[in-house]
Amino acid sequence: MRRTITGFSNPTVKYLRNLRDKKHRKREGKFVAEGLRLLTDARESGRLPEVLVMADKRDPHPLLTALENAVEDAGGEIIETGADILTKITGKDNPQAVLGVFGEFDTSLAGVDRSTTKIWLVAQALRDPGNLGTMLRTGDAVGAGGLILLDDCADPFSAEAVRASMGAVFTQKVAQATWDEFVPWLRGGDGQLVAASLRDAYPYREAAYAAPCFLMVGNESRGLPEAYEDECDLRVTMPMRGRADSLNAAVAAAVLAYEALASLEPSSS
Repeated sequence: MRRTITGFSNPTVKYLRNLRDKKHRKREGKFVAEGLRLLTDARESGRLPEVLVMADKRDPHPLLTALENAVEDAGGEIIETGADILTKITGKDNPQAVLGVFGEFDTSLAGVDRSTTKIWLVAQALRDPGNLGTMLRTGDAVGAGGLILLDDCADPFSAEAVRASMGAVFTQKVAQATWDEFVPWLRGGDGQLVAASLRDAYPYREAAYAAPCFLMVGNESRGLPEAYEDECDLRVTMPMRGRADSLNAAVAAAVLAYEALASLEPSSS
């Protein structure tokens, strides 16, 4: 179905604008991704928006045509509207010419198949959506299975996290759980839990990583609780050569992920 929206008071405009808010996203079970590149990544990953919103004055592009056709063939809705209304929807003065509304994915631990890959990323109480998106992007880069979010983390479906993931939110499995849910699930199968830590830790390049390897980082300011570190099979540390005493959480996850990858798949290093 195709239609045109010309008025700010149209209820669809309010609905789309409200998806910027976590409360409304959770209530509706929907989220928004902006930009042709992100939407193309989603399409190539087998995920199509339920609603495709496009600027009425836009430059033609073969990828946009392919996206339109795919959404139309799947029975989705296509909306054309003005740049001023896109500004109202996105809250940006210079909005992208295209955005999509997706249904939120299953984020249960039951949907995680640990046997599919050698590396998984885990984040505990990660509060910055930019860091969350960066970890998803790192996971995609190293061929990880996905990102498991523990306790009170930022929303993986916020506009900031989706944008920072550079499309990896569509290629990586995202799971959400509490620590008390995660530990029994992890111990119910194969899996080495590795923490970035400063306490009784091995140098990260000398550690014995084992697949499937779950690499865990903690909150940006507090790190991991001591009880969480005690549960780990391995704690590793990275040298700090300057005045800084720690790395950004997402950066630390990237360093560890590439080191584990080199250890588990030597030929890829």
